[in-house]
Amino acid sequence: MTGKTALSRAQVEDRVLGVLKWLVIAFLAVITLLPFYYMLLLSLKPVDALLLDPGSLWLSAKDLTVSTYQDVMRSTDAGGQGFTRFLLNSALVSLGTVLLTLAAAVPGAYAVSRLKFFGHRQVSALFLAVYLFPATLLAVPLFVIFARMGLSSSLVGLAVVYVAQTVPVSVYMLKNYLVTIPYSIEEAAALDGCSRLQTVRKVILPLALPSLMATGLYVFMIAWNEFLFALLFLAADPDKWTVSLGLAQLSNGIEVPKTVLMAGSVVLTIPVVFLFFAAERLLTEGLTSGADKS
Repeated sequence: MTGKTALSRAQVEDRVLGVLKWLVIAFLAVITLLPFYYMLLLSLKPVDALLLDPGSLWLSAKDLTVSTYQDVMRSTDAGGQGFTRFLLNSALVSLGTVLLTLAAAVPGAYAVSRLKFFGHRQVSALFLAVYLFPATLLAVPLFVIFARMGLSSSLVGLAVVYVAQTVPVSVYMLKNYLVTIPYSIEEAAALDGCSRLQTVRKVILPLALPSLMATGLYVFMIAWNEFLFALLFLAADPDKWTVSLGLAQLSNGIEVPKTVLMAGSVVLTIPVVFLFFAAERLLTEGLTSGADKS
């Protein structure tokens, strides 16, 4: 009787937890996807349909329009909002930030995770201590320094500022992954005649590819969505604005319809969503599985 009671209790718990799991998933999906769906719906609505029924969650085919996206992407010389240039500027800054950050973070993370030196256990804490200082505290000194260097209205200067912000957390993220790679793999590479640099390039980096992708995507999202330093450095030159500045311009515009604002928000969001799904396999795949054959 006890065995049957325990078995039935386990079955009940499994069923209850199974139902709760799907309820939680459905709840998270609704609160995540519903705002994006409504934003996408508003961006495809004509203004008159929005004024007639702003709370509608359905759009008929006859009311669907892409003129808002045409207005957003058209250059300012042609009467549009110029988001094509903003997207290009943001892409250049974000990709440059990712490349420079990884170039600096990979050797730093490898040194912290593999090399033995005085204070190597405290280095990670020192890296994260950078984030104890708010961005607003660093904004003015950085602007003065870069203005004297002639980089205050430059996309290159903005990328350098982003690199300074993202390198500490990138080193910390990569270090936590590199310590999971067995030493025996590096020892085997050394026995095969590889130098330390060759070991890092041919062995460590391929195994750390999921972590590199996750870190790169995180850095890209920071650079893509950042607003404060972009406003501080690029406000005087609209031709160099990033997409976050362009969206802020739309939100502050009195004569800009909300449908155009929603279209700009969708344009800002889509690249990050696309990159996440494109890199999903590498983000979830454990490339070190089975690598240590000892």
